Amino acid sequence: MTALTALLLVTACQQQEERPVNTTPVPSVAASPFICDYIPLDAVRLMTGVQDPLVDGKFDMTAGEDLGSEKWGSGGCFVYEPTGEKPKVLDVSLSPDGTEEEVAYRIRKGAARLPEIVPGSIGFTFQDGSAGNTQAAAVLVHGHDRVIVELVRGVRGRDNAADVVALMKLIAPKLILDATPVPEKVEN
Repeated sequence: MTALTALLLVTACQQQEERPVNTTPVPSVAASPFICDYIPLDAVRLMTGVQDPLVDGKFDMTAGEDLGSEKWGSGGCFVYEPTGEKPKVLDVSLSPDGTEEEVAYRIRKGAARLPEIVPGSIGFTFQDGSAGNTQAAAVLVHGHDRVIVELVRGVRGRDNAADVVALMKLIAPKLILDATPVPEKVEN
């Protein structure tokens, strides 16, 4: 009886390990439901494998006004496993402290260049090359605005680097354009 129980447990564990990986690409169009008002939940589910994530954070597109400067946006959206430990799986941040020099430096050091996602933007992506690592990140700079998509723990078997680039393509145009100050009208 004990041998049969052990055999059933081993078989059940093997079946769980052999579960196929969902390799569906991250959607190319942002659709609701959204988390933190900008990030499609379906994309998060695909990238992280977490179906019911805990979400914290928000983006404030008028943060600079509170400090007496130009209107600029900042904030973050943090996605966690719904476990007692709450390990973070995804981090998306927006800040007004990006520089083209930082991006050029990272590309010279081996990061891959992002396509021009927003006109006039520059960015890079990288993934830790160690075996089994599912971390990947993408950084996009437009003027002073910087968006970072950091996949802290992705799904083994997915193209995690492609996932962060796809999410950046979905969210950066809206985040950056909402965060960038609108030039004041010049009166003649």
